[in-house]
Amino acid sequence: MSIGLEGKVAIVTGGTRGIGAVIVRRLLAAGCEVVTCGRNEPESLPEVNGRRASFQACDIRKAEQAQALVEATVAQHGRLDIVVNNAGGSPHADAATASPRFSEAILALNLLAPLHVSQAAYPHLREAKGAIVNIASVAAVRPSPGTAIYGAAKAGLVSLTKSLAQEWGPDVRVNAIIVGLIETETAEQTYGTDRAQERIANSLPLKRMGRGEDIADAVVYLSSSMAAYVSGAELAVHGGGERPLFLEIVAEEAR
Repeated sequence: MSIGLEGKVAIVTGGTRGIGAVIVRRLLAAGCEVVTCGRNEPESLPEVNGRRASFQACDIRKAEQAQALVEATVAQHGRLDIVVNNAGGSPHADAATASPRFSEAILALNLLAPLHVSQAAYPHLREAKGAIVNIASVAAVRPSPGTAIYGAAKAGLVSLTKSLAQEWGPDVRVNAIIVGLIETETAEQTYGTDRAQERIANSLPLKRMGRGEDIADAVVYLSSSMAAYVSGAELAVHGGGERPLFLEIVAEEAR
């Protein structure tokens, strides 16, 4: 079954490494032309069967640079069909001592940048009857101690998704993916030792952490005509969700 993305043009922010690079490769494999971006050009770009993403250096936290990214993409490819707002993240920071500058930077990257890119892309997506996929996080839908500002920004991104879906339908579909615990090249920094990662994986209903491919497949689905009646949705890709701590306490007390 064809998923109907051949010849489509996509922007994937932050698509040079991690989950973003996997998303880029999936879209390339589906037949898309893909443009990605970052503040610094990487040594190599994702490619599939000799087809490679193109790169635009920019800081999408700045609205004028997000506009330039979209304009360069349309100038190069003649159209724009898909936007994947993937760039984001945050280091650990104690909420009581996080500086205003830090908080503003995290909010800008995880909430304002997706808005800037989406606003710049809107006229072209409206013409193409296109789609926006916002990469959110479980931090948006449950407490996020240690990354409180990040969680608040991702919660804002989910709210933004729903509002844009209402404002921009029927011409543009807008959805969010609630990303769970994912294995990446920096998994040890995020989750600790191999033993710790194994315990985390075993605590999840599907008995493994997610992979970039799991998120990329969801992006392809939401970008395609298979999701033609899906807009304003939060698609949870988290392996069934994290087990509540109280269940572990109950089990320990029962032993």
